[in-house]
Amino acid sequence: MSEQLKFIVEQLNKEPFRKNFNLITFDSLEPMQLLQILNDVLAEIDPKQSIDIREEMPEQTVKRMSSLLGMLKYKPPGTLSDVSSFRQGLVTGSKPVVHPILHWLLQRVAELKKRAYLARFLVKLEVPTEFLLDDVINDTYHQYEELVEGFKTYHKECEHLRNSGFSTAEIRRDINAMEEEKDQLIKRVERLKKRVESVSNHQRMLEQARQLRVEKEREESLTHQKQEQKNQLFQAEQRLLRLQQQLKDLRQAAADATPDSLMRRLEEEIKINTYMVTEKLPKELEGMRRTVQCMQKVVSEPAMGQGDLQGMEDKIKAVDSQINQLIEKRMMRNDPIDDKLTLYRQQASIIIRKKETKAEELQEAREELAAAERELKQRGSHGQGPHGEEVIRGDELKRLVAKLRSKGTIYKKKRQGIAELRAEYGVLQRTEEILKQRHDTIQQKLQTVEAEKGISGYSDTQEELERVSAIKSELDEKKGRTLDDMSEMVKKLNSMIVEKKSALAPIIKELRSLRQRRVELSQDYEEKKAQYESCAAGLESNRSKLEQEVKALREEMAQKENRYHYINAMSEIIEMQIQRAAEEMKAYVSSDLQEKKKAIRDVYMKNIAEQELLGKKLREEQKIVRESHSVNMEQMKMWRDLEQLMECKRQCFIKAQNQVSIGQIIQEGGEDRLVL
Repeated sequence: MSEQLKFIVEQLNKEPFRKNFNLITFDSLEPMQLLQILNDVLAEIDPKQSIDIREEMPEQTVKRMSSLLGMLKYKPPGTLSDVSSFRQGLVTGSKPVVHPILHWLLQRVAELKKRAYLARFLVKLEVPTEFLLDDVINDTYHQYEELVEGFKTYHKECEHLRNSGFSTAEIRRDINAMEEEKDQLIKRVERLKKRVESVSNHQRMLEQARQLRVEKEREESLTHQKQEQKNQLFQAEQRLLRLQQQLKDLRQAAADATPDSLMRRLEEEIKINTYMVTEKLPKELEGMRRTVQCMQKVVSEPAMGQGDLQGMEDKIKAVDSQINQLIEKRMMRNDPIDDKLTLYRQQASIIIRKKETKAEELQEAREELAAAERELKQRGSHGQGPHGEEVIRGDELKRLVAKLRSKGTIYKKKRQGIAELRAEYGVLQRTEEILKQRHDTIQQKLQTVEAEKGISGYSDTQEELERVSAIKSELDEKKGRTLDDMSEMVKKLNSMIVEKKSALAPIIKELRSLRQRRVELSQDYEEKKAQYESCAAGLESNRSKLEQEVKALREEMAQKENRYHYINAMSEIIEMQIQRAAEEMKAYVSSDLQEKKKAIRDVYMKNIAEQELLGKKLREEQKIVRESHSVNMEQMKMWRDLEQLMECKRQCFIKAQNQVSIGQIIQEGGEDRLVL
């Protein structure tokens, strides 16, 4: 986490951000400030994001940032895979959310700028399918897709030109140089024309020179064509030779390819593949698995100290001593049956080892053959002409022919050796089968004898001891080889050390003088450094004093300046007031009535008189209202009573009207009944 913060602070302090942060100030930022920094980084990638997040709602900010991060293919860490928690962290400006985003963005600013630029044109608009049913919208959308594809092709061409190494400045320089050369050539041609014009028959000579140049060019082209045709002829001859050799090999193979020989070859291949699949490869896999298990066990165990190693060595020594004792006991008991079995076992182990070595050689030969075939295909694909024919140069062809000859001889020898090995393998395999049958019969007899003697299981113990002794002998042999290798390595290292010492001797001499020089320079440097530090400390103290004095004087100057401006403004205000008072006195003293009317005193006196008259009038109205208030209230009460009385009459009248109408209806009903 500290490395992440260091990287973020370093990148933010560089161009174009220049934030001037350190780890403490950056870690102590408020969530809103942290979100603003994140927005600034996003604005550097996409200029559309350059806004102040304080002027934006938090939901809009999170939506905008999330869409841009999704477009840039940012994947939150494993702990923040939940979208809601990630959005909540963005809203609150959480450090565990914002810091990984900043680290990811600042690592690949240039790449993300390019991605954001391309996204403006390559992110397709989502148009609902029901809108695409309209022909106009569908045609417009197809045009839009074609424009997007065109932008892709143009952008690829632009990137290819940028990465091709050509720059516009170099091309312009080349064009300018070519134009200068053109001008020089034109001038030379003009000078030569002027010289030639004085010569007689210059037109004929120019025509002949032109024909000579054309013929030379034609000669060069014919020479080039001749060389190409020679190369093609040589390649065709070589191809013919290869095809003839292949035809010869195929004919020989067809002559030898009788059904019996083919069956024998197939049986041999099947036996070899069966052995590889059933015996060799499972053993190798089992050995690799054991090695991996041992490695995992070693990795899972804690670190071993010297005491643990000593204990393991003691255990190994004890097991070795037990193995030696068992081998000595076995050697003391010389049983003739055991001797015969030991001979058979040794022969079987020798055969098994030969099989394993031959299988390894076969595997290596197959791998070499596959590698050679791959190399041949690769060279064939690289060495083809425009029409598919193989293109081989002269020197390369000579090397190839010599190599093929050497490979042919080696191939014949290897083939003969493989045939001998296959014959020997068949004999050994048959011998192994016979020995296994004999071994099984002898083993059965031995088990019956052991059962009769009452020592059943003795042969198994004997075989286990022999296996352990064989393993011990192999380990001893490996130890001997390891010791030889180590001694050889020690000799090589000693010789290399002597050579390095002899080579480093003059450098060491120079180094001694340089060390003495360094000591002297370091002493001089320390003295100068002490002088510099004392001088710097004095200058720093003087500078701080002067800065304090300058600060105090600036504050005093600012106060005096404020005081000066205040006094100046007050003096201007007082001067204006004095000027207005003088104008007022002048107008008041003047004998002109118009001037007197302009005087502020007269205006104010007039206003005061008008207001006094208005107040007197209002007081009289107030007095009248107070005197008539009780009478008016009684009159208003009478009017209210009158209104209630009239409302009551109206209600009574309405009721009477209703009763009269009901009586008329009843009366009309009675008359109808009388008529009936």
